[in-house]
Amino acid sequence: MTTEAGATVGSANDVVLSFIKALNEENFAEARNCVADDLKFVGVLGQRDGADAYFTDMQHMKLKYDIKRVFSDGDDVCIFYDIDMDRATIFSCGWYHVVDGKINSIRVIFDPRPLL
Repeated sequence: MTTEAGATVGSANDVVLSFIKALNEENFAEARNCVADDLKFVGVLGQRDGADAYFTDMQHMKLKYDIKRVFSDGDDVCIFYDIDMDRATIFSCGWYHVVDGKINSIRVIFDPRPLL
């Protein structure tokens, strides 16, 4: 994949898996490098506009992801995973969209009842 500026970047799949790996390692600086500044996050329990807002929450929650299956289609990556949310482990699905080598949107769905 090549950006408009001509720089070579990894596939969407590579970018997303690098992002998840960095989150699991609590390497938030590396995870931040995988996302666009204007990241849009939509989840069951709310949404975040902007990478800074997203990472403020992620640094407090320190979630751990156990990937079960990955599906890719161009710039879209879908992952089924168990997310360890401290109070419960929740089977979830995340849809990641990558533009110019950076994740610019994340949508996560799961059954929130164990958390409520």
